Parts: sequence; structure tokens; C-alpha cells
Amino acid sequence: MIHIALHFVVPLLVAGTLYRRYWKRATVVQWATMIVDADHLLATPIYDPARCSIGFHPLHTGLAIAVYVLLCVVPLVFMARSEEKEASVAHMVHWVGLGLLIHMALDGLDCVV
Repeated sequence: MIHIALHFVVPLLVAGTLYRRYWKRATVVQWATMIVDADHLLATPIYDPARCSIGFHPLHTGLAIAVYVLLCVVPLVFMARSEEKEASVAHMVHWVGLGLLIHMALDGLDCVV
């Protein structure tokens, strides 16, 4: 139960700390990335508390995580060049990538504990 709570609390803390101006939007976008757990529906059993998700589920593989890194990092270039006052598409893509990386990090904790 703590694991699931962390999937809500950590993005909230990150958004509130790093994106104070857009914290609500950044939080909701990061929470939406929990849809990545839909790939658990492909497993049998769907939920196994002893299973490490990283490397097991299709959206929790090394290749997928590499894509999440790109989603997080590449928009930073566009955000640095932009002088927009409001959150842009680049912000949204960055928050999606960040949310997915936070999700993978939290799931990865289950693999070492």
C-alpha cells in the first residue's frame, strides 16, 4: 500500500518543488503516467507482490526507460530556448517523461528490497 501511495506523493512533491508555478498541472500530468501500469494486465497473475516489474512488463523494460529519458530530457532544450510565460507542449512532454521515470524508479525499489 505504501508503494501505491508513493506513486501519488512523489510526483506531487517533485512538482511542488521544481515546478512551483505550474505545480497542479505538472502533478496531474505525472499522475496520468500511471497508465503505464496497464501492461500489468498482460501478466499472469496480473499482480504479484514478489515480482519485479522492471524488465518483466513491456513498458517497464530498458528500451522503454530509454524512451522515457528522451521524453524527459529532449524538451528541456526547447524549454530553455523558449520565452513563453505559460506551460508549453515541451513542458507537458517533459512532465510525462519525468513522471514515467519517477514511476520506474519507484517500481525499481521493489526489485532491491
